[in-house]
Amino acid sequence: MREKVIRPNLKYIGLTNAFLFMLTFTFGQSKTLGSDIVDPKSKIKEVFSGGEGLLLEGPTMAPDGTLYFTDITITQFEGMKAGIIWNYNPQTGETKVFRSPSGMANGLSFDSDGNLIACEGADFGGRRIVKTDMKTGKSTIVSGLFNDRPFNAPNDLVIDNNGRIYFTDPRYFGKEPINQPVDGVYRIDTDGTVHLIIANASKPNGIAISPDYKTLYVANFDFNGTSNFLPGDFKGPASETSGAILEYTLLPDGNVQFNGTLINLMNDGPDGIKVDSEGNIYIAVRGNIGVYSPKGEKLTEIEVPNKSATNLCFGRGKWSRTLFITTGKKLYTIETKKEGFHIPFKR
Repeated sequence: MREKVIRPNLKYIGLTNAFLFMLTFTFGQSKTLGSDIVDPKSKIKEVFSGGEGLLLEGPTMAPDGTLYFTDITITQFEGMKAGIIWNYNPQTGETKVFRSPSGMANGLSFDSDGNLIACEGADFGGRRIVKTDMKTGKSTIVSGLFNDRPFNAPNDLVIDNNGRIYFTDPRYFGKEPINQPVDGVYRIDTDGTVHLIIANASKPNGIAISPDYKTLYVANFDFNGTSNFLPGDFKGPASETSGAILEYTLLPDGNVQFNGTLINLMNDGPDGIKVDSEGNIYIAVRGNIGVYSPKGEKLTEIEVPNKSATNLCFGRGKWSRTLFITTGKKLYTIETKKEGFHIPFKR
């Protein structure tokens, strides 16, 4: 395992280009190649429009069947809001604010006890992992430091069947000092100890675990680091975006072995990543949702309005075949033929 020193900065507008500015007017459905994933007649539906930030992110479904997702309100563009967590009820269509400010919450997930686990990022955010007891509303800090230094900007997370939390910690924006020497992937054990388990991903973003809990996937989205913003009139050279899905064998003790690049996405930067119950991999990339087999073979691509997808998740229960897709300021749904994979809730 080798560490990587964070490289020079790049203008954050590259991220918005990757997700928001590749505009088309094709209001999506799956291509026939993947008709066993999504019926070609299935249409994407807009169910929420009203995000206040640059990106909606981190969708996850609670035990009560409502969806939580985050709103990334970057201070350079949206002022001092420090993020929002929204709650959407697919039964009634109602969306309301759950928490504001959110501590710049990004990735969300529910543990087996039904607690909401949130990655809080930088830019006046908490730079920590927080757990909220949904019965009492009280929150506690699961982890806020590694080697007595704050994290860079926790981005996304996944939880295994032993209750261990795996999260990515890149820095894409925010003016706070960078305190960790590597944009790493960490594991939090149930006793609260924190371990750096991956240091060879240059910009780890989305993260997922296979249904058999034997493989860990990391969406690496590196466009030369963006710890701060370059001036708007900057004319110098900038590295191209690069992206890949990296594959790691997940060992019984929670450590990993690197297997290499499963999917080379070249200059397309992947963001959110999820799996279905059969192990197929769903990636927010190029502003659409690419679907790949566990062997890395492309099955289909679900087109998203304005090529603006940032993250995704499957619902639960009656919504287990529904894919929820976050974009710049809107939330979409599309029905699939596959059930999503989740750790089960305790009864």
